[in-house]
Amino acid sequence: MTPISRLDDFLPYCLSTTSNAVSARIAQEYRKRFSLSVPEWRIMAVLGDAGGVTQRELTERTLMDKVAVNRACKLLSERELIARKPNAKDGRSHLLHLSETGEEMYAKIMPVARNIERQLFAGFSTEDVDRFRHMLRTVRAEVGDLDSDSLTDGSYR
Repeated sequence: MTPISRLDDFLPYCLSTTSNAVSARIAQEYRKRFSLSVPEWRIMAVLGDAGGVTQRELTERTLMDKVAVNRACKLLSERELIARKPNAKDGRSHLLHLSETGEEMYAKIMPVARNIERQLFAGFSTEDVDRFRHMLRTVRAEVGDLDSDSLTDGSYR
């Protein structure tokens, strides 16, 4: 394998900076239209897609720090965009759901999100977007499969 001579050729760096740029673009729109931060939007997106989940599950699904998830949930709850319900499976936790107000906002946000997605990928064919989506899912699955030993000793399989 050829050594990476420039940081811009290092794919993890490219993924990270691209993700940050896309998140910043989306955050700008969500902040302006809905007064939502990126963590708040991510929480709403998961709840809108998955229904009731615990804060622990939100942390796992969003890959955000649990303090950020807790803070976002607190703010969304104060704005009455999410509601807590008892978890019948585990009395020590609660399930979070979008409230009626949250569902109404989510319904307004999704067209904005899809429009931003269309703008970002306007120069790509449908096949290219599908292939890119597949590659991202594959990379994400690989990251989930790596254990801490393989990351520290350099033996990636």
